[in-house]
Amino acid sequence: MTVPEAPATAFGPIRQVDAGDLDVGYVDAGPPDGPAVVLLQGWPYDIHSYAEVTPLLTAAGYRVIVPHLRGFGTTRFLSEETFRNGEQAALALDVISLMDALEIERTIVAGFDWGARSADIVAALWPERCKGLVSVSGYLIGSREANRKPLPPSAELAWWYQFYFATERGRAGYEQYRHDFAKLIWHTASPTWMFDDATFDRSAAAFDNPDHVDIVIHNYRWRIGVADGEPKYDDLEVRLALGPLITVPTITLEGDANGAPHPEAASYREKFTGSYSHRVITGGIGHNLPQEAPQAFADAIIEVDGY
Repeated sequence: MTVPEAPATAFGPIRQVDAGDLDVGYVDAGPPDGPAVVLLQGWPYDIHSYAEVTPLLTAAGYRVIVPHLRGFGTTRFLSEETFRNGEQAALALDVISLMDALEIERTIVAGFDWGARSADIVAALWPERCKGLVSVSGYLIGSREANRKPLPPSAELAWWYQFYFATERGRAGYEQYRHDFAKLIWHTASPTWMFDDATFDRSAAAFDNPDHVDIVIHNYRWRIGVADGEPKYDDLEVRLALGPLITVPTITLEGDANGAPHPEAASYREKFTGSYSHRVITGGIGHNLPQEAPQAFADAIIEVDGY
């Protein structure tokens, strides 16, 4: 399947704002007084996953915020002394800090991969700040205790990079070959997406962030318990380990050709107790669903806003 490439027009401009521990680089598009939508990227991707989703939403009257995650693009830590932490609570709290900095009281949150996990956490722990949720692959809130349990060999194989990153060889390999590594993941996670080099290179520039390797390696090491987080997030992690329910209106999405590890929709249905819908996006759509099927992703956001 050949997917039309993103338009050559620039996605931006990139703005900067101090928020929590970070100087966050972000796109802010659409009417300033429009209903807010925060779009959250995954790994190894960047804000350009939303380059085609954003104009669809702004045309519908939404204010769209697309931040570079910590360790990506123009986002920087405010202090050299701050621990380069990639645990799930830190990434989610970055979203709340950004909303506070931009004086956004409530928003729809939407994302895939790392971004879906952060969106899920915002919806679960701060429902008063979340008008609705769109999450690719559903409920991705993690538990390190659960991650200690071994999976069948075929499932463990799908997480090969997580175990690679647990070694110093893996860290050195990602440092040296981060662009080649990311392109391999793009191909395996979206096996029918025929992206070109220009599309990949546009996103890969975000991996040149000086904190990128530290954040990625810590994220995956923290998940399987071979790296510690920070005490200031412990209370949040205790709550997340309980698998909190999500009460806000939600649409979960899945691509019919997602080659990345992901849960079956039936396994997380009961986690969503508010208005809810799940849909599979067909046509050879892989892991990077917003970039591969931007209209379907934008439609889900507009629909959940009406729940």
